[in-house]
Amino acid sequence: MSDRVHRTSFSENEVLRRELRIRSRDLFILLHDLRSYAQLNYTGFSKITKKFDKVTSSALRSTYMTETVHAASAFGEAAQNRLRKHMEAMAYAYGLAAQCTSLDDALRELKQCLREEVVWERNTVWRDMIASERMVDAVGVQSPDLQGGLQKSRRITNTQRQMLRLSLCTVVFGVAWAVPLFSGVEQQRCWAMLVYVSLLWATEALPLHVTALLVPLLTVMLGVMRSPAKSHQSLGASDASKAVFSAMFSSVIMLLLGGFALAAALSKHDIARMLASWVLSRAGSNPRTVLLANMLVATFASMWISNVAAPVLCFSLIKPILRTLPPGSTFAPCLVIGIALASNVGGMASPISSPQNIIAINTMHPAPSWFQWFAVSIPVCIMCDVCIWLLLLFVYQPNKSTPAIHQTRFTSERLSRRQIYVCIVTVVTILLWCFESQLAFVFGDMGIVAVIPLVLLFGFPTVLGKEDFNNFLWTVVMLAMGGIALGRAVESSGLLHELAGRIENIVDGMPVFSVLCVFCALILVVCTFISHTVGSLIILPIVSEVGARLPEPHSRLLVMGAALMASGAMGLPVSGFPNMNAIMLEDTLGNPYLSTMDFFKAGIPASFVAYAVVVSIGFVIMTLLGF
Repeated sequence: MSDRVHRTSFSENEVLRRELRIRSRDLFILLHDLRSYAQLNYTGFSKITKKFDKVTSSALRSTYMTETVHAASAFGEAAQNRLRKHMEAMAYAYGLAAQCTSLDDALRELKQCLREEVVWERNTVWRDMIASERMVDAVGVQSPDLQGGLQKSRRITNTQRQMLRLSLCTVVFGVAWAVPLFSGVEQQRCWAMLVYVSLLWATEALPLHVTALLVPLLTVMLGVMRSPAKSHQSLGASDASKAVFSAMFSSVIMLLLGGFALAAALSKHDIARMLASWVLSRAGSNPRTVLLANMLVATFASMWISNVAAPVLCFSLIKPILRTLPPGSTFAPCLVIGIALASNVGGMASPISSPQNIIAINTMHPAPSWFQWFAVSIPVCIMCDVCIWLLLLFVYQPNKSTPAIHQTRFTSERLSRRQIYVCIVTVVTILLWCFESQLAFVFGDMGIVAVIPLVLLFGFPTVLGKEDFNNFLWTVVMLAMGGIALGRAVESSGLLHELAGRIENIVDGMPVFSVLCVFCALILVVCTFISHTVGSLIILPIVSEVGARLPEPHSRLLVMGAALMASGAMGLPVSGFPNMNAIMLEDTLGNPYLSTMDFFKAGIPASFVAYAVVVSIGFVIMTLLGF
């Protein structure tokens, strides 16, 4: 009777069953690893002695294996039997806690957990060896071509192909320099530089981050920057270098580093794996559903923590998914670019999701309420995500190469103190970013808030250490700094003012819908090549003035439509920070998931999709709201 009462209370106690299930599963995995370790060593002894006998023409193997290896307790039959009994006991305990119908069912579930452990395991020896090999290759000398002289002379090498692309880009730069399109000297030079840098990024004649480092050099040497005073005198090399370097390290760079710190902590302390398991367990195993779920998560995250930090976090969540995909699967680039594009779309979602939204609110009179912004942005974002999702399915067709993704079982686990600390720092940082405008008198900018996770996480070496800091995606940081420098140069030279002024003369007298289409097209083109924020800073005031001069003023409608379109400019790897993060994402072998061609196939069409949604659904909703 007492035993029955204890069994009934145990079956009804969910906490005890969950604790027993977790511990029995972990012990079963450890026992399995111990058995595999013993078998691996036994096989190693056998192969080593066999090789020794072959090289030395001796007969050591049979004697050594019988007298030494078999006599060892770890390889004896008694030890193997004890290990097998312990594993069966853990399986029985797991089956009791999980309420399995039989021992075979419990063993089947535990084997499933073993497979998941292999999939999710991080920092393995082979991955560290590959990382070390990549570091050696990075500083090593390229191996000579061992092909025959005749075959070598007939084939264009990678270096020759790169030099050819670089030469063509330089020729186009010379043409853009020589053909006068603008009256100002600085504007003409900046136009040539903009064309040159854009072609280098588009053709990858140089690595993306190297081209980014070239921007401040060209800006100073070509003399494209002007004084911010009314005289607009050309800046000398000394003043121009100070101006361009002061612009490169901005609050956005600190925001990027803060996002990297959060992503590193979530990944290192296994929180990313737990979150990814939870998402995947509910998204199912269909690649289409998994893609849409991750895109919506990226958009929602960008809505609250900006589209700079959100893709960094989302990319850390999908790394376990990417590791399980077979080689050559089209689902990997499809998922990576899907999150990047969805993060760009998330930049429209809320007033704090991107700087251009803050600029738009300051330009609009009266400023829209949060409810009005959400009434326009949320339907636009959802429609953009769905349309881009369908576009990616059409372009990559992931179900053909990957019919199903191994569905992960989510098992709730008790968080450790370090995991709780990382979660608290992450939540607090996100909340501070959400309420940054209300706390501007304390922090001043979101970049200052980004210092908080850097200090709190790296302040304790057991949370994040020096190696984690060195593993930051510094190529992405360089790429972002180069984009900011280019935007500063285009703004300082007056080139953007000139381009926007010519558009203002063209749209004079046109209906509001046509004007919206023109300005959305303008900001789409401009923000595809330079910073979304810089493009908005220059164009939105002109948009507001043109809208106020219309027979029926619709200044707020045009400004908000243009601000939404700025986030929808995502056609190139340099079109926004999510794209920069995506193009630099690599697998464990150092191969990038995306190339520039992926953005030509999916990014440019996605920009046109966003354009169509903004000028249609967005225009209708803003008209109904009286913008």
